[in-house]
Amino acid sequence: MSEFPPAATSPRRSRPAAPGKDAFKRRLAEMLRVDHAGELGAVHIYRGQRAVFGAARGGAHMDARLADMEAHEAAHLAAFDRLLTERQVRPTLLAPLWRVAGFALGAGTALLGEKAAHACTEAVETVIEAHYASQVEELKDREPELARAVSGYRDDELAHRDEAAAAGAREAPGYALLSAAIKAGCRAAIALSEKV
Repeated sequence: MSEFPPAATSPRRSRPAAPGKDAFKRRLAEMLRVDHAGELGAVHIYRGQRAVFGAARGGAHMDARLADMEAHEAAHLAAFDRLLTERQVRPTLLAPLWRVAGFALGAGTALLGEKAAHACTEAVETVIEAHYASQVEELKDREPELARAVSGYRDDELAHRDEAAAAGAREAPGYALLSAAIKAGCRAAIALSEKV
């Protein structure tokens, strides 16, 4: 039995490393860069949501719930900050954009209400869980320690997704459209952040 849990959703297929000298090193740099970018974006999504709910009458319970999720993402971000430094990988050049876009997405969905904020969390975490599951498969033989860490982050993302679903994410107005748009945006951000 594998020490890594199976993917809860169908992950992207692991991409074979490009041929040539240092191919795996380049691929690993892409993974670390995009994971750092994703955690940066997640922190700012929660900050945007908290800015709205923290200022809203009766929003203290949501602010507290979101603060806990933000703390998990901040811990992941700090770990990827260290890994980028240790492995001498540059962060994405799009980091300033992801900060602004994340905050705007968080604030925008929070302005639509609690259920829309939960729909945002569910959509983002669904994409990230599949992304991390794919990375675990790709890393487990060559970088088992990193694969274990990514698997742990994946567990946190699954917990956030499940909590959002239980809190009524799918009851948000226009849920199907909102969820599809957020997922598409996340996939595009992943593709861009790997390379740029």
